[in-house]
Amino acid sequence: MGANSRLTVAAHALTWIGLYQRRGHEVATSEQIATSVNTNPVVIRRLLSQLRRAGLVDSRRGVGAGWTLSRDLPRITLLDVYEAVEPGPIFALHPAAPDPECVVGRGIAPVLGAAYDSVESALRAELARTTLEDVLRDVLKAA
Repeated sequence: MGANSRLTVAAHALTWIGLYQRRGHEVATSEQIATSVNTNPVVIRRLLSQLRRAGLVDSRRGVGAGWTLSRDLPRITLLDVYEAVEPGPIFALHPAAPDPECVVGRGIAPVLGAAYDSVESALRAELARTTLEDVLRDVLKAA
C-alpha cells in the first residue's frame, strides 16, 4: 500500500498560493500550482475543491479566474488542511466483524481502537501546532 500524499499536496498548494499572493498576484491558476507540485491540474482542482468546501480557498470564474486563500497563512494550520482533505480516521478496524469465538478476534477491536485513538489525538495535536506560515518560513529558509 502506498502512502497517501493528499495532505502534502494540499499544504504545498496552499503555501504556494500564499507566497504568490504576497508577491502581488491576485489569483493563482490550477495550472500554475500544478507546475510547482509537478502534478496534473485536475489533481489540484480536485484538492482545491475540497479546500474550498472547508473554507480555506475561494475561486473566481471567468476573466481572471483562479484561486485565492480565504484566510492568511498564519491562520491556517496543517490540521485545518488535514481535516479538509482526509475524511475519516487514519486507521480503520476490520470492515467485517472478526470471529467472536477466537480470542484474538474477540479482543482485537477494543485494543487496537484505543491505540488508534491515541495515535489520532497525537497527530491532530501536532498538526494543530504548525501553521502554513511556519511551513512557508521554513521552506524559504531552506531555499
